[in-house]
Amino acid sequence: MNGSNAPADVPARYGALLPLLGADPEVIDFFVGVADLDATDPADQELEDGIRLASGARLEQFARAGSGDAFCFVGEGGEERPVVYVSLDGEAGLLALGLQELVRLCLVAPWWRDAPGRPAGELQAVADDYREDMPDLDQRRDRAARALGLDPAGLPSEAAALTRLVELSLGPVAAACLVIEYDGDPLDPLFVSTPS
Repeated sequence: MNGSNAPADVPARYGALLPLLGADPEVIDFFVGVADLDATDPADQELEDGIRLASGARLEQFARAGSGDAFCFVGEGGEERPVVYVSLDGEAGLLALGLQELVRLCLVAPWWRDAPGRPAGELQAVADDYREDMPDLDQRRDRAARALGLDPAGLPSEAAALTRLVELSLGPVAAACLVIEYDGDPLDPLFVSTPS
């Protein structure tokens, strides 16, 4: 499926998203320029020395943020693997169960990093600020979603995506995705409270 020709009502195929995140111009425009997720060269991604999972499972970086923070798959398999975020500030946490869930989160709430611990009113202010700085945000999101074969109307709401993010980050899968440093100390959690 070619991302630029993908019909909006055809769901993204298993294993097809990562190549599109780094190849389709509409997708790159949104994910690099708006969501701060750069997967244009996944083979060239490398985690900081000593960063690993406490379980001993594989931690595979596939994208980075502009700051150098890492988006990583957990374990063996394809795009269905859990995705953790590892920040250079010493924080890490589970973001999604699979790349498709991460893509949906980034499409509807590209400002997700600012969500932890904020009440609903503050979250709306963050979203409003993002839209004020980027008045064409919704159009760019819709073009990227269609290029990925996703129907923009079928995306979750911002609130639903953020609720899911917090649930995942505090749930049992997150405990299995604990990221530690070279000395064995766990990195600080990304999320410690639920937005209300």
